[in-house]
Amino acid sequence: MDTWHLIVGLGNPGSRYAGTRHNAGFMALEKLAAQWGGEWADEKKYQARLCRVDDAGRRVILCQPQTYMNLSGETVGPLAGFYKIGLDQLLVIVDDVNLPLGELRLRPKGGSGGHHGLESIEQHVAGAGFARQRIGIGRPAYTGGELTGHVLGAFAEAEADLVEKVLAEAAGQAACWLREGAQKAMNDFNGPVIPPVQEKNDTEETEDTE
Repeated sequence: MDTWHLIVGLGNPGSRYAGTRHNAGFMALEKLAAQWGGEWADEKKYQARLCRVDDAGRRVILCQPQTYMNLSGETVGPLAGFYKIGLDQLLVIVDDVNLPLGELRLRPKGGSGGHHGLESIEQHVAGAGFARQRIGIGRPAYTGGELTGHVLGAFAEAEADLVEKVLAEAAGQAACWLREGAQKAMNDFNGPVIPPVQEKNDTEETEDTE
């Protein structure tokens, strides 16, 4: 069987959760699938939406588990097992409330950080030695804000430009991980993403001073 890589974006299935902060992993994977021209298919055998693509000779499965977040391993474990995907061939994309909105952080391995989706996957693939990309969604803007409501809520309209930018960068980092490895992806993409409005303002300020 040919060698495959597996990129998993985590979220909760169903229209109720579409576009919510907790579904940032789903959203980043949609960007990546569109970039590679892939088509999604529902596969009940794995409780997943899968998209199989070829990137310059690298065979890749993009996966959105259709279990709920804390059961994601029930999809990833059997899928990785069938395709004989090693931990070093697996990348999982998740949201992270401990990173500010607009920040990316990829690591080649590590702990779950309390993320239940990562915990479930670690249990079902028997280890934590797989890469994980965290997309910052921040915490509630006001003191005492209810965290569950924030995580399961939609991004604010004022955040739309930054969200689009960071999702595109997340897709770019995932592609870099596949093509050039974790270290290159970390060096080139980890950190805050500059929102488009700031880029525009910086350009205007430069032009004014010339």
